[in-house]
Amino acid sequence: QQRDKLKQYQKRISLNLEKERALARALLQQGKKEKAMLLLKKKRYQEQLLDKTENQISNLERMVQDIEFTQIEMKVIEGLKIGNECLNKMHQVMSIEEVERIIGETQDAVEYQRQIDEILAGSLTEEDEDAILEELNAITQEQMELPEVPSEPLPEKIPGTLPLYAPQLWLLILQ
Repeated sequence: QQRDKLKQYQKRISLNLEKERALARALLQQGKKEKAMLLLKKKRYQEQLLDKTENQISNLERMVQDIEFTQIEMKVIEGLKIGNECLNKMHQVMSIEEVERIIGETQDAVEYQRQIDEILAGSLTEEDEDAILEELNAITQEQMELPEVPSEPLPEKIPGTLPLYAPQLWLLILQ
């Protein structure tokens, strides 16, 4: 509010400065040099007031910015405080001994699963191993089927262009 009042005051002084300058000219034309000089002194004083007002506005704006920044800092500190409280509560709920116990149980479960995997892997007979290898080979052969070769004659090559069969040829080469 104070800033707005100061800006209104600036406008009023600026308008007065222009009027007084015009009035000083008119007085000089009328030959009233003393009155014109007095008016110019008053004008000069008002210009100084205008400069002071500008400085006050700058100070107010700087103060408003400082207040806004301080409010943001307070929110950050408040957030850090809440975060710290949450961490402390989590530390109370979860002790180091509890974490070590959970890690130990997890390692025990992994070891137990590894033992089960070894038992299952050892229970396969040689016939089972052969059947698994045959199935793997069959799947591999299915994936490697080659495309059919075209039976039409190849078209003539037009200079500067790729032949129509070039993409098919590249597919064959890549496979």
